Amino acid sequence: MSQPAQPPNPPQQPQDGRPVAGNPYAEQQPGTAPAAQQPGAPTGNPFAAQPGAPTGNPFAAQQPGPYGGGPFPPAPPAPRDNLALGLLTALGTAVVAAILYGVIAGSIEREVGYAAVGVGFLTGFAASKVGGPLPVIGVGSAVLALGAVFLGQLIGMSMILADGLGVGFSEVFFDHFRDLVDVWKQEADFMTYLFLLLGPVAAFGGAKRAG
Repeated sequence: MSQPAQPPNPPQQPQDGRPVAGNPYAEQQPGTAPAAQQPGAPTGNPFAAQPGAPTGNPFAAQQPGPYGGGPFPPAPPAPRDNLALGLLTALGTAVVAAILYGVIAGSIEREVGYAAVGVGFLTGFAASKVGGPLPVIGVGSAVLALGAVFLGQLIGMSMILADGLGVGFSEVFFDHFRDLVDVWKQEADFMTYLFLLLGPVAAFGGAKRAG
């Protein structure tokens, strides 16, 4: 009988613990250092971060823009308060409101409290809307509203006197202005002074509402 064939000899392990050439599955002996990797050889991870490579986040923080706060320009500064323009607006509004108040009072031959309140409110609101929420504008509007209500009362009284005397309005208001003021003092009562007080109070309210 023939002898059974012997299996081929297994690969011999070198004495220094290194794997046999041509055997990629050879295990290293414990305690031995892995073989040094060749410079420039790929690590097997093509997505590893490279120096200077993009991070893949297009929304990453960027350098400050030319305006110092980022890529967008800063908001424009708020406009400053304008005292002179606000007082001029109060003066113009007071004159117009006084004329309207006087025409209404002269047409119905009586004073209306709501009209006095409207004179003050419009004066303070317009002044503060244009000039800004300054305390000086509120005080100036109140003073001008007081004068506007007084002027409106004189205009209304001039219309009534001119109609009763059969003369022109301008003759009573301009030619006899001092006599007109004396008549106003004689005819003034509690309601007259109350309407004068309502004007400044309403002016403060209008200025506060606009601010």
